[in-house]
Parts: sequence; structure tokens; C-alpha cells
Amino acid sequence: MAIRNKIYFASDFHLGTGTYASSRQREDRLVRWLDMIKTDAAEVFLMGDVFDFWFEYKTVVPKGYVRFLGKLAELSDSGIKLTFFKGNHDMWMFDYFERELGATIISNELEIERNGKKFYLHHGDGLGPGDTFYKFLKRFFRSGFCQWLFARIHPNFGVGLANYWSSNSRIANEKKEDHKPGEQEWLVIFCNDLLKSHFYDYLVFGHRHKPLDIALNNKSRYINLGEWVHASSYAVFDGEDIQLHYFEK
Repeated sequence: MAIRNKIYFASDFHLGTGTYASSRQREDRLVRWLDMIKTDAAEVFLMGDVFDFWFEYKTVVPKGYVRFLGKLAELSDSGIKLTFFKGNHDMWMFDYFERELGATIISNELEIERNGKKFYLHHGDGLGPGDTFYKFLKRFFRSGFCQWLFARIHPNFGVGLANYWSSNSRIANEKKEDHKPGEQEWLVIFCNDLLKSHFYDYLVFGHRHKPLDIALNNKSRYINLGEWVHASSYAVFDGEDIQLHYFEK
């Protein structure tokens, strides 16, 4: 029997984006990935934008994704620890996954230490220079007032409105990501500023949709997990080092 000692990180599945058929194909691929890692995973960190839209009404959640959620339940029931990060597409997670899957929900950053290695984890939205308008929207959308207002809207209209908003996103329209080279990339700028006052071996993010492993100051590394619409990329920490991998590519 395999020893469960690895930590897996993945982000930006965007379940629900594109056609129903393409989303189902992505969900099936995710289920196969989870089936593969369940033999040696101790922890799984899903670092935001798992869903292209998510809102938990008091007694209603968006329909679909039952195969994916069922596989997560299987992992949780077998003792694998699940951690969800709120992304910019699924920031309206409350307690559903905590109650149903025993998962931990992280709203912003998380600092952990595993086997002597220090990690800084964040979805990646709203960090670094620029993007002032989104940072304002993020504060508003995450406010209790905004969430209360949205909960007053009937799901038929509210979910439809949110899906229309998501249809204009970068990944839905396959827009080329505006990555800057190396040190100019804005999450790299954020990391280098953070490392002036704190040390981390690994700073791990999603959001930017491009798998990256960049050496920073003091032997730290910036890891971007990429996405699952095209790349199907993820990272694994084996107790010694973290590496990017691709599933079924």
C-alpha cells in the first residue's frame, strides 16, 4: 500500500466555463486526476477558481459537478485533508464544503510549514501593483452587504447574471494572458516585496493561468499552477521539493 506523504496543489479548473460538454470533459479529467493522486496524497490544496461561478444560498447551491464533488468526498472520507481557496470567480464560498467535505476554506493567504519548508499560498488575485479597479470590486463583492443583496435575487436570475459576467472573462474568451517577462511579472514583484520582510521557500499561486517556476531572492521560488482549460497543470511537494506536472498531456 502506498504511503500518503505528498501534497498536491492545483488551481483554476473553471468548471462551468465554455459549453456544457467541454466542462463535463474537464470534470471527467479532474476525476481521473483525483483518482490517480488518492493513493499517495496527504493533502490537496485547490487554490481558487475551482468553479467559474459559485454562490451558496442558504439552502441552494449551483447544480452540477456531482462526479467531481463525489470524488472529493471519497478523498476526504479516506483521510486526505482538503483545502479550498476562494478565487475571484468563486469567492462566495461559505460553509457548504466545510460541512459536506470537511474541507478548510481560505479567504486570502495561508502560510504553512511542511517538512521544514515554508509556503506562502494565495489564489493571486488583487496582489501586486496595478489592477486598481479589480481591487475595489473585490472589496465590494466580498462585503457582507453585497452577499446579502445577491442572496435576495432568485437563483434563476442571479446565476444567469453571474454566468453572463463570467462569459466575458479571459479564460472563457481564450484571451492571451498579459504576462510580463521574469522580474516584471506583477506576482513576482509582489513576491520579491514580501520576501524583504519574510522568508518562504515556495510562494504558490493560481489566477495567472500560466504554469511558471521562477527563482527568486534567497533561494525562494515563485510557482504558478496554471489552469485546467488548456494546460491541466498542477504541483506536487514530495517532502523535499515542489515540482510542476501536467496531467494527460
